[in-house]
Amino acid sequence: MISRVAMGAPQTGEAAWAHTPERGNKLMLRMMTWISLRLGRSAGRALLHLIAGYFLLFAPRSRHASGSYLKRVLGRPPRLLDLYRHFFTFASTIHDRMYLVNHRFELFDVEVHGEETLRHLLASGNGLFLIGAHLGSFEVLRALGRKIANLHVAMVMHEGNAKKINAMLAAINPLAMQDIIGLGHVDSMLKVSECLDDGGAVGMLADRTSANDTLYPVQILGAKANLPGGPFRMAAVLRRPVVFMTGLYLGGNRYAIHFDPLADFSTIARVGRAERDAAVEAAITRYAALLDQYCRKAPYNWFNFFDFWQPVSAAAPSHSAASSTS
Repeated sequence: MISRVAMGAPQTGEAAWAHTPERGNKLMLRMMTWISLRLGRSAGRALLHLIAGYFLLFAPRSRHASGSYLKRVLGRPPRLLDLYRHFFTFASTIHDRMYLVNHRFELFDVEVHGEETLRHLLASGNGLFLIGAHLGSFEVLRALGRKIANLHVAMVMHEGNAKKINAMLAAINPLAMQDIIGLGHVDSMLKVSECLDDGGAVGMLADRTSANDTLYPVQILGAKANLPGGPFRMAAVLRRPVVFMTGLYLGGNRYAIHFDPLADFSTIARVGRAERDAAVEAAITRYAALLDQYCRKAPYNWFNFFDFWQPVSAAAPSHSAASSTS
């Protein structure tokens, strides 16, 4: 059994991302949107070099976090070109979201691994959880709609995060924002359950901690990190299978989507809380191993530009059991 820690005040990893001001300039976003949609993807990508250079020069915290991560994943001190490539990869995936939300799928070359796993679970009609991370692009999943007709994904997310970018995407295609379930609302859990009951998929990114969540220490890239248990407890309470998903950016117009079985909580309907907690812990451990695997496979796709390996505050009390979501 891995130990668990209750999340305290925002002195921990939660503060590192949730309380970091969103970087970006509305005029720059509008200009990039206009050029990209009017003049094409190639013209828009020319601006990405300026954006990557801007972050490299004027975002010291992000630059430090990038360097810390790249040193772990590359196994050597990162060069300036490595930092630039990291920021450019991030900017590329954000830029491509403009076209993906506008259903311009013909612009991309997308390879899919593990598609049969997804098809098999969707065929049951009971719904499933797709749990990813800020690793590559979750938005590229939209491109699969052409191949899997019954693929309907509702994204569960913190609505306050990335307001500027989401507002830009909503202006491009308002329908793209319909399938977002905001966390923290009275009816959030009900909406998630309804989507699953309709045979749909619920997408969540489970690599960032939130206030008052229980944290699970795991090993990623050879160092201890803390992952939240909330997304996995939700899947356990609703008794649904969980599939890991990542859409890795390979450069140019190329992406690779990977689906890996993560957990099947539909089989724990009659077990006790201890068994359910053990199943959640096993799922989080496997999730951490998959993050490690795909970070090493595509190292510049990691988009947590804060101190991800920041230790939990010493003031946070330890608990012998995770808090229940039921």
